[in-house]
Amino acid sequence: MLQTISAFDRIGEENAFAVLARATRLSSEGKDVVNLGIGQPDFLTPPHIVEAAIKALRDGHHGYTPANGLLACREAVARRTFTVTGAEISPESVMIMPGGKPTMFAAILLFGEPGAEILYPDPGFPIYRSMIEFTGATPVPVPMREENGFAFSAEETLSLLTDRTRLLILNSPANPTGGVTPKAEIDKLVAGLAEFPDVAIMSDEIYDVMTYDGATNVSLLSYPEIRDRLIVLNGWSKTWAMTGWRMGWSIWPDGLIGKVRKLAVNCWSCVNAPSQFAGIAAIDGPQTDVKRMMEAFDRRRRLVVERANALPGVTCTVPKGAFYAFPNIVDTGWKAKKLASALLDRSHVAMVGGPDFGILGEGYIRISYANSEVNIARAMDRVATFLEENQPET
Repeated sequence: MLQTISAFDRIGEENAFAVLARATRLSSEGKDVVNLGIGQPDFLTPPHIVEAAIKALRDGHHGYTPANGLLACREAVARRTFTVTGAEISPESVMIMPGGKPTMFAAILLFGEPGAEILYPDPGFPIYRSMIEFTGATPVPVPMREENGFAFSAEETLSLLTDRTRLLILNSPANPTGGVTPKAEIDKLVAGLAEFPDVAIMSDEIYDVMTYDGATNVSLLSYPEIRDRLIVLNGWSKTWAMTGWRMGWSIWPDGLIGKVRKLAVNCWSCVNAPSQFAGIAAIDGPQTDVKRMMEAFDRRRRLVVERANALPGVTCTVPKGAFYAFPNIVDTGWKAKKLASALLDRSHVAMVGGPDFGILGEGYIRISYANSEVNIARAMDRVATFLEENQPET
């Protein structure tokens, strides 16, 4: 048998894709599956963005681009960053990435090694922990507690920092919980980080404009005192319904941007040219489709919370951001992954069990409301029937 290096045995999965594969297989067998599992908008990419990519192809943009991205694309990101956060950044600090995950990979690879500790949100996006373990670093979960609205506690986060901590990963608005951390808590965290000047920060802000009920995302770029050690992850996938385009961006401090550019040269060379022209059109073009999508998400969010709270044994905190709800299912008696699996197999409703998002995810299940109100209602009808007719499995 071929022997690979041990690091590859430590790589985990993003089980939402495994759920998607099972749901797709059941659909191909003729089953009527309602998918509330995958985290991607069910809207098409706005037409003017698609046309920009087509025009780029017709205009002959078929070749390599700079490893850090087309200057025009990086300038668009800088403009958008100022509009959304008020922070002025140089296009030279921007990396155009093939999605959001390469930024996670690069940031964790830069700071992770045996003996190092990296803090990450739990429940949180599973790739954080997977990549931390790949590097040999020790993953240290930062609890995202329901009683805090799934926002992080600055005091608790700071208490977990040690002289071995190399990187702190933050995510707000958050996947899988929909939590949004308020400004007062971020202020406390940034003030406390002054005592840990050697700790880098990666702020995953991919859902930055996806907030509700007056909540707003507070970008870490708003704090100049940490800019020299701050990495910001963002991209096109969620805001403009461009998941399949594999288009992301990240903002890096001066001391790191060159290292990441070299990693790009060695790993993916560059992002494809026509997608970058599409990215420019997304940022600079009309935002009416984004507004319409967010209005739809808000309606769906309210429906999911109402229907989840009506289920036997289920309570659901109102999410303030992204397009996920994270209901508490403890009183149903079901373990989360068993419930998610049984719902898919027997009721043909796809959801993702909380433990797929971390060791603190037991007792919860993630519902993505990136599906129509009609389908959400159908799915919740099926879940209600399932819980009424089936005893918990041990």
